[in-house]
Amino acid sequence: MRDLLGPDWQVTVQAPRQEARGDHPFDTLVEVKADGDSVLTQLMIDLRSSVSARLVEEQLLPKWSLLQQVNDYTNLVVFAPWISPRVQTLLREHRIGYIDLTRNASLHVSRPAITIYTQGANRSPWPRSTGRGKATLAGVKAGRLVRLLADVTPPYRATELADAAGLSLPYVSRLLDALADQLLIRRDGRVIASVDWAHLLRARAEHYRLLRHNSYVSMVAPNGVEAVLEAVRALSEEAKQGIVLTGTYAARTVAPLAVGGQLMFYLPAGSSRLPDEVGDQLGLLRVDKGGDVLLLRAHDPVVFERTADHNGIRRVALSQLALDCLSGPGRMPAEGEAVLGHMEESTSLWRLDRLPS
Repeated sequence: MRDLLGPDWQVTVQAPRQEARGDHPFDTLVEVKADGDSVLTQLMIDLRSSVSARLVEEQLLPKWSLLQQVNDYTNLVVFAPWISPRVQTLLREHRIGYIDLTRNASLHVSRPAITIYTQGANRSPWPRSTGRGKATLAGVKAGRLVRLLADVTPPYRATELADAAGLSLPYVSRLLDALADQLLIRRDGRVIASVDWAHLLRARAEHYRLLRHNSYVSMVAPNGVEAVLEAVRALSEEAKQGIVLTGTYAARTVAPLAVGGQLMFYLPAGSSRLPDEVGDQLGLLRVDKGGDVLLLRAHDPVVFERTADHNGIRRVALSQLALDCLSGPGRMPAEGEAVLGHMEESTSLWRLDRLPS
């Protein structure tokens, strides 16, 4: 706090006081004021080993509401080893301050006027601190479940999700528990009642990298990208099924944001058709780097689930497109946000009413 405010501010840590609060007994009060100014603010530091969205909703928000009613000069600040981007956003929305050991910090005080916002690590430097056996959004299995949750409107149960995704029920149950803890899903008993699919896709993208999890071959289009698109349209229907558009050019079909960028196609990982063979069909030349066309070997068949036809070319489902763009290089994350905006406006057009068999 002293480093963030600078030498012209006084930061005084008061002695911790013991309170009967179960396994979390300590609060620390910090007084902050500018040199030569009699106006000060008190910061009630809430120390946590970890902070989840559910903890914010169930514990911190009631505490903050009560504090605001009884004291105008005290602000609540959460301190933890690491705070996820999802929780940071939630805390800022409710004007609760936070600081973690990676220098993620946010603090807004009216008197004296203090505004601090810094960004540290967007991933935990201590992955084991999440607890042994606890499911995360990393990995192929998580990707399959995320796609189902995003693509299908609830209600449904864990057993139904496990059957539809081809996953074990114990794994699905653990991951659903983790998602409920982050308020990415809400349950009514054992039934999933709602899914915050936009934040779910953003959270999955934090554990996924388009060009790292999918091996790819870089190609150059001597006759231009439009000639490649025309070559894809000219293929037989059977051949088109194994060549699916994603990335910038796919995003442009629903949310035009910019011109240029690389043309990206998925190819099935287990297909007998090699990228060079497909490249020959499309009039492409292989290069080591700097290509304007990328042929990606799909990391999992889930990327081909619920594809759609757009002007004679197969395109990944919108949920997969958002994931790919959010986890892609350059300006692709901004394109992913534009895709999410389009999805918000047309939910009924892309979300299914029931789980696929």
